Amino acid sequence: MKRRNFLSTSLMASAGVMATNAQSQPYKPMGDFVLKGNINHSVCQWCFDTYPLEEFLAILNDLGVKAIDLIGPDDWPLLKKYNIECSMCNGAEISLTEGWNDPKYHDELIKNYTDIIPKVAEAGYTNLICFSGNRRGMDDYVGLQNCFEGLSQIIPLAERHGVVIQMELFNQQNHPDYMCDSSIWGVELCRRLGSENFKLLYDIYHMQVQEGDIINTIKNYHQYFGHYHTAGVPGRNEIDESQELYYPAIMQAILDTGFTGHVAQEFVVTWEDKIEALKDALKRCDV
Repeated sequence: MKRRNFLSTSLMASAGVMATNAQSQPYKPMGDFVLKGNINHSVCQWCFDTYPLEEFLAILNDLGVKAIDLIGPDDWPLLKKYNIECSMCNGAEISLTEGWNDPKYHDELIKNYTDIIPKVAEAGYTNLICFSGNRRGMDDYVGLQNCFEGLSQIIPLAERHGVVIQMELFNQQNHPDYMCDSSIWGVELCRRLGSENFKLLYDIYHMQVQEGDIINTIKNYHQYFGHYHTAGVPGRNEIDESQELYYPAIMQAILDTGFTGHVAQEFVVTWEDKIEALKDALKRCDV
């Protein structure tokens, strides 16, 4: 559960997958690697955490990737040093399983987000992650209303600071009992909140496992999606021919919606050379 272990150190829960034991290979700069610039690429750092963060930021600069996901305030000064944007901030959530659907967590969450939202804005960033929490026997409609009531208390602050709160969608295979496991449930929460400062983090891997129909969902509900994550299905590994999703078509569908946010690579690397795996994924998504 590599993302669970990584994120728990910064007050987050996991992505619920087993990680490879492959060691990082020394990175050799490649001057011929050029991205088109149509897609704003990002990378989830936990997938490449065998590289020290500062070394990885230098690699991203060499690749022309100007953003990184799931970094908290303590490391933002290092990102500034390398002119890398934090495209999805964390640090305000309690955990993936303890979220906005349960009122007993509202006081703590409101305090945390009230503290972090101005810091995100001051740093010049936009997106801040949040989670629904697990059901624990709760009806989905009750959880939806609880999320609405809790989030309504921080959205005005987010609006004043230009920060977008983003709730991530997960599947039940990796995250049993997580409530925000349906695009429609998440879209309904967006509609009830009625603010451009609340969006969904649409994880393509999770939603392919949970409900499929990725491109049609993006076409129909893109206005509610503020950020995207990638990975291969099955296995959450590389997005090459070993898996069932065709990412160039998915990226083109995202681009066709006029999306100007970030698409972050979040796959568990199995290749011996992790940076070659990242380069391959970036190229496949670089439509």
